[in-house]
Amino acid sequence: MKLATIRWEGRAQLALADAEAGRVWPVAPPAWVPTPFDMVDLIRAWRDLRQELRPRGDGVPLSQVELLAPIPRPPRNVLCVGKNYHEHAHEFTRSGFDSSAASAQDAIPEHPIIFTKAPETVIPTGAAIRIPHALSDQIDYEAELAVVIGRPGRDIPADAAMDHVFGYTVANDVTARDVQGRHRQWFLGKSIETFCPLGPWIVTADEVDLSDTAVRCWVNGELRQNANTRDLIFDVPTLVAVISRSMALLPGDMILTGTPAGVGIGFDPPKYLRPGDRVTVEIAGIGILENPVEG
Repeated sequence: MKLATIRWEGRAQLALADAEAGRVWPVAPPAWVPTPFDMVDLIRAWRDLRQELRPRGDGVPLSQVELLAPIPRPPRNVLCVGKNYHEHAHEFTRSGFDSSAASAQDAIPEHPIIFTKAPETVIPTGAAIRIPHALSDQIDYEAELAVVIGRPGRDIPADAAMDHVFGYTVANDVTARDVQGRHRQWFLGKSIETFCPLGPWIVTADEVDLSDTAVRCWVNGELRQNANTRDLIFDVPTLVAVISRSMALLPGDMILTGTPAGVGIGFDPPKYLRPGDRVTVEIAGIGILENPVEG
């Protein structure tokens, strides 16, 4: 099932989506559900509501609604994982921006590297990634699978982790590389406004096979990243288990699982984003996230 947040008839609301049909069906919450009712509320109430959610009538053409980010304003920081694809780990260490590795022998992490992005970074598909020229002109893209937590939990064992996953969406972990390098940590260079495109919707976990899911990114039609989730160093159950040892995971929390090789700093010279560029991220079975770049 694909669940979207849309703007229709002048207000934000939830909807079921069918990409092939090009239609959405706005969701009217049951009378017993308090309003306003957003995606995080739906995730919390999923067990009670899932049987009631189905397309009714003809729906509305996608062209007549505005797709917002599935969770337009996350209640907490977006959780992220660094260096989680083998080839990208080596690529990043070679780039000179990797403060987590003293040498090439340290490229592959022994444990997941976790950082966060501020909630204010989130934008929907179609919205502009804005280059903050006064701060940085070394803006990079990172195509990523985002995990959406459904059930709360603390100290979740890996073999039970998938019971806590609600679904998945597509993300672009946009990064100011010079800021990242200057501060020798990742939060400031990744928490600039517009630096976390998300969408176009959330696909429930039962519809995605992470053992074989393609992750691709194009810039202006040029294929830059082309990998598969089977190449992850730390899989989703491991990430959920590790993070939940230190903090409780809550419904609506999101975990960006890392990016594959082919980011801008992997080229010589680097291929940073410029005004007028268009970045397209596609994750098979989930959807396409596309954003222009403005300066």
